[in-house]
Amino acid sequence: MTADARLLLYALLAVIALVVLIARLKLHPFIALVSVSLAMGVAAGMPPVAAVKAFQDGVGNVLGFIAIVVGLGTMLGKMMAESGAATRIATTLIDLFGERRVHWAIMVVAFIVGIPVFFQVGFVLLIPLVFTIARRTGMSLVKIGIPLVAGLSVVHGMLPPHPAAMLAVTAYKADVGRTILYGLLVGLPTAALAGPIFATWISPRIVLPAENPIAKQLEGESVAQMPGFGISLFTVLIPVILIVLASAADMTLDPASSVRAALHFVGHPIVALLLALLFSFWSLGRPRHFTREQVMKFCNDCLAPTATILLVIGAGGGFNQVLVQSGVGGAIAKMAIGSHASPLILAWIVAALIRVATGSSTVAMTAAAGIVAPIALATPGTNAELLVLATGAGALVLSHVNDAGFWLIKEFFNMTVPQTLKTWTVAETIIGVAGLGFTLLLSLAL
Repeated sequence: MTADARLLLYALLAVIALVVLIARLKLHPFIALVSVSLAMGVAAGMPPVAAVKAFQDGVGNVLGFIAIVVGLGTMLGKMMAESGAATRIATTLIDLFGERRVHWAIMVVAFIVGIPVFFQVGFVLLIPLVFTIARRTGMSLVKIGIPLVAGLSVVHGMLPPHPAAMLAVTAYKADVGRTILYGLLVGLPTAALAGPIFATWISPRIVLPAENPIAKQLEGESVAQMPGFGISLFTVLIPVILIVLASAADMTLDPASSVRAALHFVGHPIVALLLALLFSFWSLGRPRHFTREQVMKFCNDCLAPTATILLVIGAGGGFNQVLVQSGVGGAIAKMAIGSHASPLILAWIVAALIRVATGSSTVAMTAAAGIVAPIALATPGTNAELLVLATGAGALVLSHVNDAGFWLIKEFFNMTVPQTLKTWTVAETIIGVAGLGFTLLLSLAL
């Protein structure tokens, strides 16, 4: 057996071990991820200390961003819940679309909000609406939640200005405007298929616990004096607006411009969420006459349930880093290049294999773009913009236990590992396959 084949076998065994330990033996996901990550690193030939260091670095890299985003976003969600802003937006959406179509409304909102923001940012901004709508309509959390994550996931993987998509645009020498246009044409039907359509079918088959600790913190109660729809929507969209302004500054202003630097600062996801949270204390707290002590209590109360989530997400990032540093991603790339497929198919295959092995859509997309770009540039007639979409679709396929997003969805929706595999993993796989299918159809039209 070759060294690359051995690495791939170890990665497969590691994933199987995680599923068995967590789903069958009921070991805590954090403990299982730490144990399997270190065992995988040592088995792959890494010195034990190097395996520990890789895991530690992976945890730090993931939590350095996600912990702050989840913390600030959850506080903002709590303010929206307690003030009645989430209920106001949910009520307006229900009235506008009707209860039977509210899951379509959530997908559209997620698609719009998700274009300029990271998946995790969009998720923590919008999840209070999902909890509130589920409570008010009596709909399954799965039926409303899957369209949310499908809409966010599609734009995260396929559309600039997301970092991985922008890097792929640069690597393939694609046009940003055309990539966004083609991304909308491909992304909307893909999100519809993986979101509301799939959610309608799977939701009766998934029975969730009656109690959800996160939902209790974020869904809020009906209040007599709810803030207006306009101020509620504006408050939750502040991070989106600031991040869009920062992206627009990149394309229109001189790199040395002080205005561009200022917009870059306020448009950073962490700063944008912080500003939105501070604004919510005034825009949502003032009409309800919340005291400083009440606001402090809201912030403290909503953070407690996120501790387990952050530990598991961090451990997932550690597992990801061990897989990357052990050489699994490189082994998969070599195998895919030998297939001699068309550039669109090759980009999808390389990204999909790296995604399955490492769990990171960003790593998969950036690595695949670097691998496929020289081949694509040497192949006449290859559409660079469609290559970005094919790579993004492959980078979203088959999210499982080595993906931090898997654990984020599992914990917020209070699902078991098998339930998360049946919902989130299948939805992501539909996105990956449908995204490639619609991209190929668009290539025929172009």
